Amino acid sequence: MHTTKEMPKTDHRENITESVERGKALWEDNNCIGCHTLIGEGAYFAPELGNVFYRRGAGNHETFKAFMNGWMKAQPLRIPGRRQMPQFNLNDQEIDDLADFLKFTAEMDVNSWPPNIEG
Repeated sequence: MHTTKEMPKTDHRENITESVERGKALWEDNNCIGCHTLIGEGAYFAPELGNVFYRRGAGNHETFKAFMNGWMKAQPLRIPGRRQMPQFNLNDQEIDDLADFLKFTAEMDVNSWPPNIEG
């Protein structure tokens, strides 16, 4: 009942674009949830990404896309003692699509999740 009556009021599905759809497909195809959580769902190996748009992009779309482009291309960081994110070899359009998907998820009303800016 909640899914059909309440979620349409808070998930902002009217903001789903083709780019958001492609980004979600990349999220699924690359099993990002196998390491990360998104709105509290997924693995707890890597950071929560439900608010990464605000955490690393300060709520600015172009800033966030630039961050994502640099971050994704720099992987793996090979910092001793740190978990390593693989290199997925995404092209610029795919990185932008993934950024658009993460922006979309950050703008959903998810009852103040995560509880702090660092996820």
